[in-house]
Amino acid sequence: MYCSLFPEDYHFKRKQLVRLWTAEGFVEERGESTLEEVAEGYLKELIDRNMLQLVERNTFGRMKEFRMHDILRELAVDLCKKNCFGVTYENKCEGPHQKDGRRLVLHKLKDDIQQPFSNVHQLRTIITLGDSKSSFTLLPLLCNESRYMTLLELSGLPIEKIPDAIGGLFNLRHLGLRGSKVKMLPKSIEKLSNLLTLDLGGSDIHDLPSGIVKLKKLRHLFAERVTNPQGKEFKCRSGMRIPSGLGNLTSLQTLQALEAQDESIKHLGELRQLRSLRLLNVKGIYCGRINESLVEMQYLSYLHVSASDENEVLLLNVLLPSLQRLCLRGRLAEGALDESPLFQAVEGQNLYVLYLSWSQLREDPLPSLSRLSNLTYLHFTRAYNGEQLAFLTGWFPKLKVLSLGDLLSLSRLEIQQGAMASLEELYLVNLGSMTEVPAGIEFLTSIKYLGFHEISRDFLTSLRQCSTIQGILSRAKYSLRD
Repeated sequence: MYCSLFPEDYHFKRKQLVRLWTAEGFVEERGESTLEEVAEGYLKELIDRNMLQLVERNTFGRMKEFRMHDILRELAVDLCKKNCFGVTYENKCEGPHQKDGRRLVLHKLKDDIQQPFSNVHQLRTIITLGDSKSSFTLLPLLCNESRYMTLLELSGLPIEKIPDAIGGLFNLRHLGLRGSKVKMLPKSIEKLSNLLTLDLGGSDIHDLPSGIVKLKKLRHLFAERVTNPQGKEFKCRSGMRIPSGLGNLTSLQTLQALEAQDESIKHLGELRQLRSLRLLNVKGIYCGRINESLVEMQYLSYLHVSASDENEVLLLNVLLPSLQRLCLRGRLAEGALDESPLFQAVEGQNLYVLYLSWSQLREDPLPSLSRLSNLTYLHFTRAYNGEQLAFLTGWFPKLKVLSLGDLLSLSRLEIQQGAMASLEELYLVNLGSMTEVPAGIEFLTSIKYLGFHEISRDFLTSLRQCSTIQGILSRAKYSLRD
């Protein structure tokens, strides 16, 4: 019934739905598993029963997106109406609303809602979807009257202010303001003692209230802004500052993104439940303390570290047995790929995704990285200053996506037969010195997409004249350098 509140053919994201279900209280504790892990089990069961249809998996096979079966949705919509479970409004909402549902999903609101809902006291959940334009002037009324509100997902709305009365929503477990115009949270936010998820990603909030550290049940905190979507500048993201009290948030599983400061780095290791961590503005002198903190995070599966500038050296020498995705943006010391445990192929190594940006490596990184035989996604941006890269036979057997961007000195790329045998997508972006077609590209027989972006006209001519790859050029996309 919950999924049927969303529009027909709506694509759910796994993490999104897991957080919503957890906030709604649908998920029961089971053994030592987290609520999120139990919820993922629910999702898998629904997919196995064909009640939800899997749309996409990530590169290492984990379910990523899915949709609801059309016939099942029609049956569930009827059940929602009979049980007053929830209602959906699409496009322009006209009031007054006389529905009894406790959950309200608003889809593609064109105008503001002028009249209040007749069931405002009963509402427990409000979710906005799509390209909504409403400023949602009813928010103050909801904060004052819907005292048992559990979930407010208002992402994308042009809301500029959150009323102080929100602190009175003692049962609120989820507050989503992603992409909103909100510049600051009221001090009363510290009263939301049951809050599990606070999503401020892409909003205009720069500083969090000091009382945020009182939210000891908080599990997911998002407060990152992308300042340069193309990522051409070194600093393309900004995060939040938590100058004191970070160690109180011991339930955190997601922290994206924290601006590194002396005080916050000092207490980072107390967040032992973290699964996902993004650290920005990291100075080299912080790396020792960060290493000590990461050792305490035995469940950490995603780590993103960005240096404070392109000359700061990231020295991360720690073994993270649960790590699946690693993103490093900043200079790496020579020999780091061979010496750091992060890149060691040890038993049980599950590193699937690796992003290296602005690493300034002078030695070919591929021989070292080829030991990571489980890699399914490899991305280089300004990571290597050399002139040649060679993928040898047998290397990266499970790699599905390879992206090489802004390697300005790279003039020759070689792919031997039997290398990257599972590769499905190849992106070559702004390789200014490359004038010849990569040798051996015809061996990539499993390729589904080729992207040649920001290339020169000479390189495009070489591609079109290369007889050995004409069979796969039908899957290629081009864009020329300005």
